[in-house]
Amino acid sequence: MNLPSSFSLRKLPGVLVVDDELRSQEALRRTLEEDFDVLCASSADEGMALLEREQASAGIRIVLCDQRMPGTTGVQFLKEVRSRWPDIVRIILSGYTDAEDIITGVNEAGIWQYLLKPWQPEQLLLTLQRAAEVWRLQQENQRLSLDLRTAEPVLKRRVEAKFDKARQRFGLDGMVRAPGSPLNAVCDLVARVAPYDLSVLITGESGTGKEMVARAIHYESRRAAKPFITENCGALPDTLLESELFGYKRGAFTGAVEDRIGLFQQADGGTLFLDEIGETSPAFQVKLLRVLQEGEFRPLGSNRPVSVDVRVIAATNRDLEADVRTGRFREDLYYRLATMTLHVPPLRERATDLPLLAARLLENSGQALGKAATGFTAEALACMAGYRWPGNVRELQNEILRMVALGDGPTFGADLLSPRVLQAPPIDPPSSEAAPVDWTANLSGGLRERMEQLEYQVLKAAMIRHRWNKSRAARELGLSRVGLRAKLTRYGLEQA
Repeated sequence: MNLPSSFSLRKLPGVLVVDDELRSQEALRRTLEEDFDVLCASSADEGMALLEREQASAGIRIVLCDQRMPGTTGVQFLKEVRSRWPDIVRIILSGYTDAEDIITGVNEAGIWQYLLKPWQPEQLLLTLQRAAEVWRLQQENQRLSLDLRTAEPVLKRRVEAKFDKARQRFGLDGMVRAPGSPLNAVCDLVARVAPYDLSVLITGESGTGKEMVARAIHYESRRAAKPFITENCGALPDTLLESELFGYKRGAFTGAVEDRIGLFQQADGGTLFLDEIGETSPAFQVKLLRVLQEGEFRPLGSNRPVSVDVRVIAATNRDLEADVRTGRFREDLYYRLATMTLHVPPLRERATDLPLLAARLLENSGQALGKAATGFTAEALACMAGYRWPGNVRELQNEILRMVALGDGPTFGADLLSPRVLQAPPIDPPSSEAAPVDWTANLSGGLRERMEQLEYQVLKAAMIRHRWNKSRAARELGLSRVGLRAKLTRYGLEQA
């Protein structure tokens, strides 16, 4: 649609001009109409009627009124305007310089500006533009004042809601495990030790979720509302690790152009998680021991000690007791850190947890990649269960991310698994020390029928693992390709 050139979509500030002289009204209108929506009234009564009509939509922001009018003065009129619409910016235009009128106007009517005739168009326009900005700032001030009155309870509710959400996700309730999981014993210890300010050492292979356990301890403790800060001690050399943990003052070393607050100070009142603590050098271990013993440290370049209240949780995938015996790790620091020791079992020992854990990771991966993801096929779950997962939960997470990225969803099959998972040899049978597994629990019928059912399961697992490559499956099972094909035909697996 073509609009006339004089049509404007922006809403101009409204100005009411009250003057009993028509020529003065027209002159003011011509000066202001490009920047303002100008309404004119020839008397105070007419001006009041316009205000009552227009202020229903807050249309008038400024009143420009002549001082000398029949029946009333501009000050008296603006005094009434102030009592009814205090937000309107009020300006007097007068050809007289009576000091008493000026003082009365400012005190009683709240006059913002007192302009004298004859007025200059540029000066008048600039004055009203400033008046419009004053009106805008008044509205903003009122809005902010209202926000400040309501902000505290609103923000408090928001913070509490986010804290509850974080506690559900990172606390014990967020740790995925089956009823018979070996992780349950770890969770029981977490629940018992979390309320007390004891140092905890978490051990386990890489990728087992040691940081997850540390977070659960934090969110189940009295420090849950305070910071949880993490640092990977194996990722930095001693000098950088010291500056990260303890901070430094400007000029402490080359490149220290400003003060830096260390992680110990950032975690004050909360929990500091030191991952890969076994990778630190004996020299750094001495400095860390002093902080744990004294509860204070000195930032690099500072002469003043800083006191902190921090609970330290450390983690390692090394055998620290062996490192203590060889002198690689300080014995006094080890006993300071290991007031309580928790061991996180590897994923290969958590067979019952794998389906639940895979489902949770699939949900998270789908959300991260913006794709629909509802579940896995039985074949995919069987392949996952038959793999050892040397990278533990971290490897499983990356594998599922890969499946979601490659698949069309929402259900993901075994064909999306990487070759190392599909072609991996079966997990070793349980040792005599482990609890026996009843491999025939789901079999039925006589001996022959049960043997056939077991053979079917072995064949199907091997074919899935090798992506239905008959040569590879036959080689694993010690069969000829012809013999394997006959068995597949017999059990109806050929079409799969």
